[in-house]
Amino acid sequence: MSAEEIQVPASTPDQPTVVVITGMSGAGRRTAAHAMEDLGWYVVDNLPPAMLLGLVELGRSHGIDRIAVVVDVRSRALFEQLSSVFADLTARRVSYQVLFVEADDDSIVRRQESSRRPLPLQGDGRLLDGIARERHMMAPLRASADLVIDTTNLNVHQLAARVAHAYGGAATDALRVTVMSFGFKNGLPVDADLVFDVRFLPNPHWVPVLRPMTGLSEAVRDYVLGQPGAEEFQDELVRLFSIMRPGYIRESKRQVTLAIGCTGGKHRSTAMAEELGRRLRELGVAVQVMHRDLGLE
Repeated sequence: MSAEEIQVPASTPDQPTVVVITGMSGAGRRTAAHAMEDLGWYVVDNLPPAMLLGLVELGRSHGIDRIAVVVDVRSRALFEQLSSVFADLTARRVSYQVLFVEADDDSIVRRQESSRRPLPLQGDGRLLDGIARERHMMAPLRASADLVIDTTNLNVHQLAARVAHAYGGAATDALRVTVMSFGFKNGLPVDADLVFDVRFLPNPHWVPVLRPMTGLSEAVRDYVLGQPGAEEFQDELVRLFSIMRPGYIRESKRQVTLAIGCTGGKHRSTAMAEELGRRLRELGVAVQVMHRDLGLE
């Protein structure tokens, strides 16, 4: 595929790009917004959706070509206007993306209790009641989001790094890929677009000399990639991605997360994720490799 085939028009002051930052309260919207601001985006927090078009026009008149807005249930009934606002943006040919951050219930409860602040939809009920109401209200937006980031196991620096990978490059970077290793024993990554299982490969855990090492070590990498089927599996992953890549671009999906799992996330998935990241970079793809469960075993 040529560079001309994968490039999209760059944002300009006359045609700005908009990223809507949304998601669950306590999941890291503010951290994501700060990361966007550090990347040079013009960021507005807690914007009523009906004001988004006015902000875009204001940005055009002042030469602002990258706008990020935090929109969430704090605006209550106004939040329901978001779908019609998106339709208006599309009608005016304004490019926009939705970044959705979430976390599991336990993490949100811990974070909210630490901050001693109630959830917007909690009312007189428990924190879990507010979380359930918010998840229900946010479900349609999550389903249509361009990028979902699960912050359950991320610290603020890791979240900022994922945001920077997604939105810190040139506007002509048509597709950005995160390759994530994980352990099935810790649960599936809810923010993955595609999940692959490498538990068909022999586990280095049962090789005494390799057990204390990780998939980042040369010895484990060579052992995993040297197993029957490992190279063929990598070839098929790259082939599959090459088939899907043009479709993602045509559908304006510019953020893709590929997850590779083994039992614990220490050996096989880590080595295979690093190798897939290397191969995709050779194709000119902007790739970030992260290891969700490394160190948790």
